[in-house]
Amino acid sequence: MSTRPPMLVSRRRFLQTTAAASALFAAPYFVPQRAFGANERVNLGFVGCKNRGMQNMEGFKIVGKDAGKMATNCAAVCEVDSNVMAAAMKAVEKDSGSKPSTFGDYRRMLDRKDIDAVVASVPDHWHALITVDACRAGKDVYCEKPLTLFVTEGRRMVQVARETNRVVQTGSQQRSDNRFRQACELARNGKFGKLHTLVVGLPKPNYAAPEKRVADSDPPSELNYDMWLGPAPWRPYNENHVHYNFRFFWDYSGGQMTNFGAHHLDIAQWGLGMDDSGPVSIEGAGTFPKDKDLCEVSDTCKITYTYANGVKVILVQPQRGNRPRGEAAEKTPPTIEEAIKAPAGGVIFYGDKGSVLVDRAQILADQPELLKTEFGSGDTQLTVSRDHYQHFLDCMKSRQKPITDVEIGHRSATVCHLGNMAVRLGRKIQWDPAKEQIVGDSEAAAMLTRPYRSPWKLA
Repeated sequence: MSTRPPMLVSRRRFLQTTAAASALFAAPYFVPQRAFGANERVNLGFVGCKNRGMQNMEGFKIVGKDAGKMATNCAAVCEVDSNVMAAAMKAVEKDSGSKPSTFGDYRRMLDRKDIDAVVASVPDHWHALITVDACRAGKDVYCEKPLTLFVTEGRRMVQVARETNRVVQTGSQQRSDNRFRQACELARNGKFGKLHTLVVGLPKPNYAAPEKRVADSDPPSELNYDMWLGPAPWRPYNENHVHYNFRFFWDYSGGQMTNFGAHHLDIAQWGLGMDDSGPVSIEGAGTFPKDKDLCEVSDTCKITYTYANGVKVILVQPQRGNRPRGEAAEKTPPTIEEAIKAPAGGVIFYGDKGSVLVDRAQILADQPELLKTEFGSGDTQLTVSRDHYQHFLDCMKSRQKPITDVEIGHRSATVCHLGNMAVRLGRKIQWDPAKEQIVGDSEAAAMLTRPYRSPWKLA
């Protein structure tokens, strides 16, 4: 692994000059790296190719049964596990008939002038660095949720995206689902009265079983473990801490709060019209596993977020058992008391004249006619995206902000982080969403940021 800090490519000065000119003339659009022809394919560089990385390749129609049906090309693949790299390359070559360049260090991939956008499907502790470096290299970015590992990363990501005029889309794909948009439009327009409460459910962490516990060891030869750690603190390799299981350790992620919570709390923010803000107080309690070598994050929790307008978002973990995908389990939204006792894996909006439940299988209203509502010119009508990946490509060409712009991803991730902080501290937190500061609690305020392991820096 190269030990020098992340590089800035030669285009940086040009991009800074362009950003200054854009501000001077108040241009309401981004400056593209290059113009795209109507049928021209967008060259994508994928960083991270396991689990979600392969799902994103399928989403951009690089692999899978629909490979080739989107105007995309896999120009490069970056992966720190050679076995994962080999499997990804085999799938790309088989389904797309192409052989992209391969890299073990994403910075070398960013040197490629022909790459238009980077798709980051890596553990959360890498999201900020890769996004910032890609923006400075003149690439647009599709970054998986949660956008950040801690709060101050997000504000820096927004600043750099704006300075470099890059399109940055967060992978919170529920905003590209018609059901979630409909629920939020009904809520935003007061179609079932004044909102007062939302209930969100999260699953328990699905970490390795105790019988699969293993001792720390040397990393396998196929894994560049130092590069996998990157900016995270050094700790001995353990196979139960990497790949999918990274999300259950604070150094790399925030548990199901920043996994499913990043989806459902994002919808809560959308439905409340709080994309540029957040709650003003957060209080919660939870329990944590005894086996810290298998999981550090919460097993159970209950968190109450209170917004300045008095609306409360109540998050409960665990949700009741999962049902088969696509199978609708409800007939009508439960009462608030029922929802808190056995929450669904989605979001329930409660107004003073009705309620709406939405998840990935269904949208329900206590008054079914609500779902037939037609919105008029005087109503708030939210951005329509029917495909999260195509929407990103469309925004690359139009230079418009995407439906889950970097600012939105940052704000939604912040709600997740604040919830985790309240549970870990076991006390109420006061939050100033305008200043993005903790009020009157120095210990909590210190949790808004973390040091990076040398030589990594978020410049």
